[in-house]
Order: sequence, then C-alpha cells, then structure tokens
Amino acid sequence: MFAQRRTIVAPSPPRPLDKVARRVQEISSLPTVAIRVMEVTRDSNASTEELKAVLESDASLSARMLRLVNSSTYGLRERVGNLQTAIAYLGFRQIRNLALTSSISEVFKKDERIGTYSRPALWRHLVSVGVCSRMLAMRRGLENFEDVFLAGLLHDVGIILEDQYDHANFRSMVSSLGGDVCLEEAERGELGYTHMELGGVVAEQWRFPELVTGAIRHHHHAVVPADEHQQAIRCIQVANTVCTLKNISSVGLNLLKPPVDATVGLHLLKPDIEALVVDLDEELQRQSMLFTL
Repeated sequence: MFAQRRTIVAPSPPRPLDKVARRVQEISSLPTVAIRVMEVTRDSNASTEELKAVLESDASLSARMLRLVNSSTYGLRERVGNLQTAIAYLGFRQIRNLALTSSISEVFKKDERIGTYSRPALWRHLVSVGVCSRMLAMRRGLENFEDVFLAGLLHDVGIILEDQYDHANFRSMVSSLGGDVCLEEAERGELGYTHMELGGVVAEQWRFPELVTGAIRHHHHAVVPADEHQQAIRCIQVANTVCTLKNISSVGLNLLKPPVDATVGLHLLKPDIEALVVDLDEELQRQSMLFTL
C-alpha cells in the first residue's frame, strides 16, 4: 500500500490592505487620549469627572481645549478657567469634537507635499467638510448634527494613513493623479486598496462610532446603505463635494463624481446648495481656530 500523498496548499500572501492595516495597528498614529475620549463620550453612564480626567491626562491638549473654548468662536460671556466648566457649558458632544479635532491635528503638523497634495491642505479639507456637514445636518433637521461633524472630520482618515504607512506607494499614486482617473481607481492601481477600505478597517480597530465608520466606508459610494445613518452620510457626501468645488480638496484636485443620490435623498434644490456655499465661507471664518490648533 502506498501512503496517500497530502496536498500542501501554500497560504495566500496577505493582501496589501491587510499588511497596511496591521502596520497601523502596531504603530497607531491616533493619540490614545483621542480614542479614550470617544469611548467615554459614547458611554451613557459616563460622568463629567471621567471625561475631565481623560482630557487632563494630556496637559497640552487641555491647554489647547481651554484656549479654543475661550476663543471668539463660542462667544462665552465669562472666561472659562477649567475643563469641568467647559464641559458644563458645551456638553459632552461638543467637547468630544473639540478634543478629537485638537488631538488629531497633531498628526498633520509635519508638512508633506507631493504634487498637488499636502498634509495641511488635507487637514483644512477635513475640518471644512466637518463644519459643512454639521451645517447641512442642522438644515435638514438631523438631531445628531454634532456626530455628523465628527464623521465629516474623519471621513478621509484613510488618506493620511496611506501617506504615513504606505508612503512610497502613496507618493507614486498621488504623482499619477490627473485626467479622468478618479481617486479610488488610482488607489486600486497603485496601492491595491482604497482610502475608504483602509480607513474602514482601521476605524473598526480603533472602535470608532458606527456613523463615523460608515462615513469613512461609504462617502464616495453612489448609493449609501439604507440604515439609520443614511441621511447623515449623505450630508457628508454633499459637504465633501461642496468643499472640493470651493478648492478645499483632499488631494488638491477635483476627482469627485456628483453625489446625485445624496442630493435627491436630502431633498436639496439648487437654491439650497447655493445658500450653503455662501454661508460656508462665514462659518469657516468663525471656526478658523480649528485650522491652526
């Protein structure tokens, strides 16, 4: 009798997406305090003291937070001298958004320019989309407009992850941009994955809220999944387009397809869009401190 031969199947090589996501997991670029802030503010039983303790664990962040709260952006009548008072004035969600904005901005401090792309310009895009998304959510009557701001702020986090953790391929991809090739097509060709896919995987690793993860995954999709976050993500799609058309784009080029489904789904007419475009300039000026945290 001959021994039966076993067929040895070689393991499949890891996908480029998996390799980069693993690298992000090993060397996280998101400050620990930012992740902890999200966890505390997501807990309905969390107290002001718990949130204050997390913020105070980063002295630099606490100082920037108080400077921002006391800026003309919020127009408070009395100067706020401590985080507990700031939380009482603004509430958990606004404080969370300010903390995340201030904390994440540190990732963009080191400038990197590749053709039309730069990290400061990407940061301006993220903040602008967050602000514009919140404006639109409020105008459409969405109650979770502060959550929409956070989702808009983080929608393109996959791009900065590509820049940081797959830099050589990212440089090649950005250098190839132009013409009729959209960003996702260029990413698949050079990287083997898109910023939406990478951002979505990492958002799950970092336990982002469902709305934020959904916005990261679907902000370029022609049709957004019909779930509880559909209208919020549509707001982010429209805001992304409005900001890009105002030359506040993620990679310095307009590579977006018009979000027809989102525009129709939000019942937006031409005068609505025109009013949003005009009012956005004033709101971005009012929120200007967010760009220079």
